[in-house]
Amino acid sequence: MGRVSQAQARENRERVVRTASRLFREQGTHISVADLMKAAGLTHGGFYKQFASKEALIDEATAHAFGELAERRADALGQGTGRRAAAQRALIDAYLSVEHRDNPAEGCPTAALAHDMAREPGAEEAHRVYTEGVGDFAEWLATEDEDGIARLCTMIGALVLARATKDSPLSEKILATARAALTEAD
Repeated sequence: MGRVSQAQARENRERVVRTASRLFREQGTHISVADLMKAAGLTHGGFYKQFASKEALIDEATAHAFGELAERRADALGQGTGRRAAAQRALIDAYLSVEHRDNPAEGCPTAALAHDMAREPGAEEAHRVYTEGVGDFAEWLATEDEDGIARLCTMIGALVLARATKDSPLSEKILATARAALTEAD
């Protein structure tokens, strides 16, 4: 088999990063390189042509996931016709929804990767990106009266608990209660 072009190599790398970003949020960073490459439709051997290590991929995939989160916040602001409170409300409603609970692969990296970031050795850049992303998300959720950290903690905690109690009535109650607590003052 011949060599791939530089453009194809870039496209393959982007596909691996997108796939890893989804799979890490859905299954955790412990997923094997072989399984990850299979999901991306590429060979295991091709991984090492693109990345120095799995930790390097974790770094890039984490940055990609937080880039998607930033895009969602910008979209929410646009849908709220530039009104921050309306955008925050829309994002809170979407964040604390059954759809978000049931689709971690496409969801927020803050909740999905928290466990892995606390335990992933060697992924210093991912940890830095994660920490910065958490801070940016809290800042985006800030109000005149609060810095956004309590709102963010409520959202993440509720989502994690709702995912852990999925398939029980408690799961949806957790989401609804947190959503009401965060939006009742609006």
